Amino acid sequence: MHSPFRRRLPVFCWPWWLALLVLLHGMAPGVHAAEKALPVPRFVSLRADEVNLRSGPGERYPIDWVLTRKGLPVEIVQEFDVWRQIRDSQGSVGWVHQRMVTGTRTVIVTGETRTLHADPDPASPAVARAEPGLIARLLECRGAWCRIEANDRKGWLRRGEVWGVYADEAVP
Repeated sequence: MHSPFRRRLPVFCWPWWLALLVLLHGMAPGVHAAEKALPVPRFVSLRADEVNLRSGPGERYPIDWVLTRKGLPVEIVQEFDVWRQIRDSQGSVGWVHQRMVTGTRTVIVTGETRTLHADPDPASPAVARAEPGLIARLLECRGAWCRIEANDRKGWLRRGEVWGVYADEAVP
């Protein structure tokens, strides 16, 4: 005898419940809902010390380049399924699996040796010098200035002195 508190769904309802669960979960297999809403292009950084850049979005495509700097800022310029087409500061472009990048924001110092300032003002005291190629964590940007951290030193540089942040991008 069946309990009056249990109700069985007809067999024809099960596919609809499964579809509803997938819809409510907000994701297709392997793709998170939060990732669908992220803008392209956008800056991210490399998650590993060695990342293969492929000529196309898949493991069957040949490796064109190998990037060897964990934390290197790269720009996602296109997406296909779990693959991201990225560009580095030198202009190299290739496809990587989404696992190889992270949303952690970094920048790379460009040009010549730069002075990090205590405040976003060229007249403020210098706190450190940054050599070209230095990778630093991006903390925030205010107007034409960005605050970075590298080797336990924090300071402000002009946006034009680093690669890895857009000219008009708000970075909290």
